[in-house]
Amino acid sequence: MELTYTQNGAYLIPNITLKETSQELLGKYGRMRRAFLKEHRPILYSELLMTEQLFLHLREIDETAHRRVEQMMVELLEKNPPRIR
Repeated sequence: MELTYTQNGAYLIPNITLKETSQELLGKYGRMRRAFLKEHRPILYSELLMTEQLFLHLREIDETAHRRVEQMMVELLEKNPPRIR
């Protein structure tokens, strides 16, 4: 692996880029998880970001949360059916 560098003042900074990630938008729960990781688990956040696993993790959390909400709504509707007058 050959690295190239960019001169920035007295420092040489490696030209490192992440692979292209999906342009899908994250839902509410994915964004909430990202905010939580940034604030409360910065090392895990950085590790996931640098290994290019962050978006996959956030998308999985978002999909799981949406499935659970749907499941809970179905169960609540079964226990408490809407009354039609």
